[in-house]
Amino acid sequence: MNIQIFGTKKCNDTKKAERFFKERGIKYQFIDMKEKGMSKGELTSVASANGGIANLVNPDAKDKDAVALFQYIADEDKLEKLLESQQIIKTPVVRNGKQSTLGYQPDVWKKWE
Repeated sequence: MNIQIFGTKKCNDTKKAERFFKERGIKYQFIDMKEKGMSKGELTSVASANGGIANLVNPDAKDKDAVALFQYIADEDKLEKLLESQQIIKTPVVRNGKQSTLGYQPDVWKKWE
């Protein structure tokens, strides 16, 4: 398994995801999205694994303006907008190769083991 956890240090669900893998002795790579966001390829891969780019957006994100703007821009511009405003992505994004999840989903992660 090659686990990557994209999140922020202040996000409780990200901390719970880290704990989940730590308790099982599974090595993972943590990427702080405040310091280094996702690449276009990573974002595209996560979007396709999770049913499209619109599913990546957290409707409860603090940046309400970015969430509102994202909902009303043309579909072909959404990937670029999400690359610019990664603070509105649901965290944690946990990747295992081509598989990925959004938010805290231990039931899915158990199936990866």
